[in-house]
Amino acid sequence: MADDDLWRRRFQIFMAVRLIGVLTFFLGLAIVYTDLVREGGWPSLGAIIVIVGVIDAVFAPMVLKRAWDQQDNDVR
Repeated sequence: MADDDLWRRRFQIFMAVRLIGVLTFFLGLAIVYTDLVREGGWPSLGAIIVIVGVIDAVFAPMVLKRAWDQQDNDVR
């Protein structure tokens, strides 16, 4: 049963990291196109946040998986 709990927790962390990346991406879009930060939008700041969100949503889960695989191989 402990193995199921481990994989459930890892899946939840994996999805939370991906969700945070997607939310960061949408925050960047909101900064670019709305008056959220300043009137008329702020394209340069928003673009940076969009890029950070995409990197977080795409690459952070891969890094987590690689770390967990390494951790599992060390245990064996």
